[in-house]
Amino acid sequence: MNPNTDFIPFAKPVLGVEEEEAVLRIMRSGWLTTGSETLAFEKEFADFVDSPRALAVNSATSGLHLALEALGIGKGDTVITSPYTFTSSAAVVRHLGAEVKFCDTTFDSYNIDPIELERVLASTKNCRAIVVVHVGGLPCDMEAILPLARRYGCAVVEDAAHAFPSRIQAGYAGTLGDVGVYSFYATKTITTGEGGMIVSANEKLATRMATMRTHGIDREVWDRYTSSTPSWAYQVMEAGFKYNLPDILSAIGRVQLRKANGFLNERRSIATSYDKAFSGSPGLTIPPRGEGHAWHLYSLRVDPEKAGMNRDTLIEALASKGVGASVHFIPLHIMPYYAERYGLTPDSFPHALSLYNDTLSLPIWQGMGADRATRVAAAVLSALDTGRR
Repeated sequence: MNPNTDFIPFAKPVLGVEEEEAVLRIMRSGWLTTGSETLAFEKEFADFVDSPRALAVNSATSGLHLALEALGIGKGDTVITSPYTFTSSAAVVRHLGAEVKFCDTTFDSYNIDPIELERVLASTKNCRAIVVVHVGGLPCDMEAILPLARRYGCAVVEDAAHAFPSRIQAGYAGTLGDVGVYSFYATKTITTGEGGMIVSANEKLATRMATMRTHGIDREVWDRYTSSTPSWAYQVMEAGFKYNLPDILSAIGRVQLRKANGFLNERRSIATSYDKAFSGSPGLTIPPRGEGHAWHLYSLRVDPEKAGMNRDTLIEALASKGVGASVHFIPLHIMPYYAERYGLTPDSFPHALSLYNDTLSLPIWQGMGADRATRVAAAVLSALDTGRR
């Protein structure tokens, strides 16, 4: 289709001949589930982010669950996270019987506020961990967060679902805390369709997570079936989970990993073009920039009074112009489950609420090209121009 006339979706995976060939290779190998391909993917990913250990899982949600379980989180414990995130960041805490304590974002970065975090830590009993979320691909202020966590005896789990391949001076986002978890969902910079990766420099935690992701069994399952000698015996060490990533998806991931830096450069180029288009436009606030931004999301903030329309109306106008958009995120503290369980109101976390009310996410994906990015920007500015009349 002509890039000047086709519908521009909010997100679209980019898969080529290399990925197709990798899938066919696995299909013809006679081994589809977790095996040598996944082990190779883990090693290559670990090398990429300079981590001593990486563990492939079937989703980032599974990875977060394994991380907190390995840290011993359970009933009677509290875990702090941001309300401005997808439900997984908090749901895994509840799966383990622990309680969630939310900490508001900064006003303008979408990430957890270190100043507010210190206040929450000081007033929270039995806090065992902090799940920091690198929203949109912009790393949290880890330089401030990590010393706070150490002072209060809390582990740090990085929800880096948006943040690959985000590198700051201290290292890759996801490798700075005790455990980091990445997502390979279909909308992410690299994808396996569904899937994720855990990294940790803590060998004890990594060993526990490796065991628990495959039913608590004490050895690699694939080795039992591929050994040329009788090798059927195994031990169930814990009541584990079924969180492994199959080879057919790891094959896609290995190809995508080789393209990751190129994908990131494309996303950065689109973000730069959007910044130029929207900077100085009344009623629009471009997303904060910072070191190592991965640009999973381009979050544009709309001031209804100055823009002439609110966020929801702008999304509808963009749809009529052939441009898809989305919202990230509906804060968890206004979701019925968390609001009712913890007695929260929309105003409990005013920064997160304000960001949600005014922010939309524009298309930003490798393969979009400059022409589509220009169309998106023009559609936004045209809609606002009409709204101000």
